[in-house]
Amino acid sequence: EALLIVDKPVGLVVHPAVGHYQDTLVNGLLYRYPELSALPRAGIIHRIDKETSGLLVVAKTLIAHHSLVKQLQDKTVYREYDAIAIGEFTGGGRIEAPMGRHPHQRLKMAVIDSGKPAVTHYRIKERLTGHTRLSVRLETGRTHQIRVHCAHIHHPLVGDSLYAGRLQYGKGLTQQQREYVRLFPRQALHATRLGLQHPLEQQYLEWHSPLPKDMEQLLTVLRGT
Repeated sequence: EALLIVDKPVGLVVHPAVGHYQDTLVNGLLYRYPELSALPRAGIIHRIDKETSGLLVVAKTLIAHHSLVKQLQDKTVYREYDAIAIGEFTGGGRIEAPMGRHPHQRLKMAVIDSGKPAVTHYRIKERLTGHTRLSVRLETGRTHQIRVHCAHIHHPLVGDSLYAGRLQYGKGLTQQQREYVRLFPRQALHATRLGLQHPLEQQYLEWHSPLPKDMEQLLTVLRGT
């Protein structure tokens, strides 16, 4: 009665925008639950990029919406992502770098001194040939935060055409692995775990979404198995 948990597939836009007014998550939610039209953004509390897969929460009532927005503001919503980054990390860490709109490219975000605070935590989940699989936890939720922060520390995500710049490869790849990485069609990023306090019943709940097949296959290729 209070909320929905959505496991968003790759390619689905969350909010309608210029040039993309239909076939979005908002359109689907309003079709199935017309009452959500009374809530801000059809009850969607946080968004996920079109080419990122995984979990997000939707409020179904105004009381739930207020509660979930407050939890997000208080940084008590647990959001964990699975990411595959270019390069070999030496260990886990914390990225604290303010973010805002890119000063020259409107579609991009960037680390800028005048930006809003942005904090990302990461740990190594698996070491791969020339790459690293990361478990990433958001402390703040800026647009494109994980993608921008990983690029900022010179470890952009595999397949991230917006922030990786010129096509990069990790060291030690075979020709076959390089070709697979080159053709990977989206940023290797999946919202795998979501935890929050139920807005009515007050207990902590957590959901998990397994890695999608395309990222599983990328891991298989990078493991050389």
